[in-house]
Amino acid sequence: MQKSIKKIFGRTEFYVFALLVVLSVLIQFRSGGQFYTANNLVDIASALIVPGIFAVGTFMVIVSGGFDVSFPALASLSVYATTKFMLNIDYSGGILLPLLMVIAIGALLGAFNGFFVGYLNLNAMIVTLGASSVFKGIMQGALNSKQLAVIPEGMRAFGTSALFTATNSQSGLTSRMPMAFLVFVAVVILAWFLLNRTYFGRGIYALGGNPASAKAAGFNVKRTKFIMFILVGMISAVAGFIRVCMMQQCHPTNMLGMEMNIIAGVVLGGAAITGGAGTLLGCILGTLLIVMVENSMILLGVPTTWKSVFVGALIVIGTGVSALQVLRANRSASRARTMTKEGAK
Repeated sequence: MQKSIKKIFGRTEFYVFALLVVLSVLIQFRSGGQFYTANNLVDIASALIVPGIFAVGTFMVIVSGGFDVSFPALASLSVYATTKFMLNIDYSGGILLPLLMVIAIGALLGAFNGFFVGYLNLNAMIVTLGASSVFKGIMQGALNSKQLAVIPEGMRAFGTSALFTATNSQSGLTSRMPMAFLVFVAVVILAWFLLNRTYFGRGIYALGGNPASAKAAGFNVKRTKFIMFILVGMISAVAGFIRVCMMQQCHPTNMLGMEMNIIAGVVLGGAAITGGAGTLLGCILGTLLIVMVENSMILLGVPTTWKSVFVGALIVIGTGVSALQVLRANRSASRARTMTKEGAK
């Protein structure tokens, strides 16, 4: 029992969850009881969908020991190319064809990253930083991107469909839970199964721990990185697709710049910045914390101009906590090696 309690208190997820509870109580008190209303909770869950899906892909890269800063540009290019093509051919069908197309483009762009990171063994952050510029250049140059105020009917219908509608009994305000929330849940479940129940998922964690050891253990390091970036490209493309459907328009640049908030949420959730450690639960909790801070400024009576200050502070705190965890783990490993040597003598 004591070991179980000690294990719980030693997990980052516990402290992130505790912070979420404390913050929600504070917002509830400051907002006059408006946080725990049905419509506000639905609004927060709705706001979590796109960042949450992005966070799943980002989590995989960080756990593998790298950083991906290209996913907003990758998502923008994938969904913009798909939407523009569908409008050009006057597509009026359902959502399946554009979804498959956006996933295929995301996989192709992810393979671009994966080739340079996996097979050429280049630094992931440098590669994805350059790839971000390449993707934006293709969108602005080859596709002559501009805001698309109209999207295909199937995408529009999906974006407006709802699982249910929540009503605030006091104010009468209503909020709908988008059908896209099911996609978010499906992505999280599939990613959890992949990372925790497959040989490939164990390989991703092994890469973050020590690539040389992973190779010695029999993992194909190059192929694992390559396939991982393809999957991350597909996940990011789906997130961008859902954002366009929910917004009912396609803007080529409104997803650019999201990478820092997403990375901050993943690191806040306990993913080690050096790779090899972290959980999807922590990833989602950390992302939820960022989303809740961003969406509760008005309820707290804080001007939205201060949003960057609060998010920046969370980034610093999250990175600091992750660095301390890595330092503590290294010290423990060092002490263990010292004791082993002394015992051998």
